[in-house]
Amino acid sequence: MSTKTKIVVLHMKEIIYTAVFATLAVVLILLLLFMFLPKNKETKTNEEKYMPGVYTSTVTLNNTALEVEVTVDESHINSIRFSNLDETVAAMYPLIQPAIEDIAEQVYDHQSLEDIQYSEDNPYTSQIIIDAIEEALKKAETL
Repeated sequence: MSTKTKIVVLHMKEIIYTAVFATLAVVLILLLLFMFLPKNKETKTNEEKYMPGVYTSTVTLNNTALEVEVTVDESHINSIRFSNLDETVAAMYPLIQPAIEDIAEQVYDHQSLEDIQYSEDNPYTSQIIIDAIEEALKKAETL
C-alpha cells in the first residue's frame, strides 16, 4: 500500500486576506440587497393615507363658530382655510387669519403637523388652529 501524503502549506497572510475579502464581499452583497429591493408594504400604504375630499372641524371663539376646512388628495394636504370667516370675526380677532396662513404654509411644506413653529404673537390661537386641522385630518385618514 502506497499512500502519497500531500502536505499543504498556507501562509497566514493569505488566510487573513481571504477572510477580509470574503467579509467585504458579504457586506457589499447585503448593501446592494438593501438598496435595490423594493420597499416594504408600510411605505406604500403611507403614500395613500387620506381619502380625497374636503373635511371640516369647528373652532369656537367667543360664541362664534369658525369652520376650518382642509382639502386633501390621496397623499397630500392641498388647502387649509376658514370657510366662514366674516368681517366681524376678522375685526374681533385680527391675528387669526395671519396665523392660519402661516400654519398652512408650514403644513404644505412638511405635509404633516410635526415641527410646526408657533408665532410668538399668538401661540394659543395657533395651537387651537392646529388642533382643528388635526381633527379634520383624522376624519380624512383611511383605515
